[in-house]
Amino acid sequence: MKKLVVLISGEGSNLQAVIDACRQGRIAARVAAVFSNRADAFGLRRAAQADLPAHALPPAGFADRASFDRALCQAIDRYRPDAVILAGYMRILSPEFVGHYAGRMLNIHPSLLPLYPGLHTHRQALANGDREHGTSVHFVTEQLDGGPVVLQAKVPVFAGDDEANLVARIKTQEHDIYPLVISWLLDGRLELRDGAAWLDGAPLPPAGYAAD
Repeated sequence: MKKLVVLISGEGSNLQAVIDACRQGRIAARVAAVFSNRADAFGLRRAAQADLPAHALPPAGFADRASFDRALCQAIDRYRPDAVILAGYMRILSPEFVGHYAGRMLNIHPSLLPLYPGLHTHRQALANGDREHGTSVHFVTEQLDGGPVVLQAKVPVFAGDDEANLVARIKTQEHDIYPLVISWLLDGRLELRDGAAWLDGAPLPPAGYAAD
């Protein structure tokens, strides 16, 4: 059976969605290990409760980002994963790390990329008066939140919404679309080719499969 390694930094709700999808057969793989850059990440408790190897690797004590990423890469590679899944992993990855897993690493970002890369996406959507917001699954490249988009899900922004409302609404969508895209990758339907995402032998448009 194919294997996933999941990287987290916080609550791990998308990690839980992936664990559940694997156990239900919606992803033909198993989660081999979970890593976090924060020892207090609740997602590590989720992993332990699911009887999965859960590792905290804090960056303190490493000379720089590159040395930390080398250590993380070595730890991940012990599990020989078929894919590396970022699920709320809040560290910028070095070019060497990204290159090592090129085409095998996915991320989910809480905005309709290319809108709002980086942090505080919900706050920005509200401040700008956006009528819709959403989430994007994309391949990881050296550009922050700039890899080719595979699939997006949109949600409405209602009058009176706050960040908590948007987070809850978007999380529901994330828990559906992330396992789906992971399954496409592991089933060989999805690939990173010539800097673009390809699904079933055809290039996807810039906004991914969910483009209008």
